[in-house]
Amino acid sequence: MESERPREPLLSVRELRIAFEGVEAVRGLSFDVRPREVLAIVGESGAGKSLTARALLGMLPRGATTSGTIEPDLAAHRGRRISLVPQDALSALSPVHPVGDQLAAAVRSVARVSRKEARDRAVAALDRVGIPDAARKARAYPHEYSGGMRQRAVIAMATINEPDIVVADEPTTALDEEHRDQVLRVLAEQREAVGAALVLVTHDMDVVRDHADRVLVMYAGRLTELGPADEVLGRPRAPYTAGLLASLPQHASPGRRLPALRGTPPAPGALPPGCAFAPRCPLATDTCRTEEPEPQELQGRLVACHHWPELPHPATELFQEEERQPA
Repeated sequence: MESERPREPLLSVRELRIAFEGVEAVRGLSFDVRPREVLAIVGESGAGKSLTARALLGMLPRGATTSGTIEPDLAAHRGRRISLVPQDALSALSPVHPVGDQLAAAVRSVARVSRKEARDRAVAALDRVGIPDAARKARAYPHEYSGGMRQRAVIAMATINEPDIVVADEPTTALDEEHRDQVLRVLAEQREAVGAALVLVTHDMDVVRDHADRVLVMYAGRLTELGPADEVLGRPRAPYTAGLLASLPQHASPGRRLPALRGTPPAPGALPPGCAFAPRCPLATDTCRTEEPEPQELQGRLVACHHWPELPHPATELFQEEERQPA
């Protein structure tokens, strides 16, 4: 991870709203992506993480309406300045074309090069991500690749044109721990090789701890906390962030249940008044139940919580279960 970064952002998102039939799934989200950084976007299912990532790429589902700004608009340069590592590598690759042909087509979609040059670049890209005997495997079809190799192939496709930003949407969801670590290592190597920033959508807080420079925590379509990963994970200022961290196995104590966030996130069309997290928050007051908190700057990070000064340290104690009673 980089320790010093240029302050001028590559991409600025301001007041992004994404709605379906008038129901907002992303509600006024603002953040920047800086050069060469790894920005992790985390939160439970339904938080709006993947929708946000796909908005950057101009790949929202049909029927979505948006407002706010994304500057510059890199969606018009998808595949060249911004690219995607999808969650499901098998469905992302065409089953009827060899993998090398698909990478070569990606090259020729943005550069005027001969078929041979595009083919050579495809083989080189597969070799860089650790595909053995790349020239031969370039002629193979996706079903002839293992799951880990397919994931490496889509990383090669995402980085082959040296984009400014790579968006990885849950790239390790279907992989075991060993293959997860391999894929993340390859992704990090390729990002560094082309000098790209990475927007990493994940639910895995261990991945964030090991790979992210900054982390954006989302809940019910809004920003909850945003800041340097080591600070946010080391001392969360939003109760929701603390709840996510408390649920990790390393926070279990002998004689106690593993802490957990009780309840479930609200559906986009059924948000409670005030703070959307209030029904699950141990610090919630009448203010929380009537007034939605706006993000406020706090020592280099943004926090949307009425009661952040009251959080204990470690804040994960808010979600600690009581000791089990003897049988």
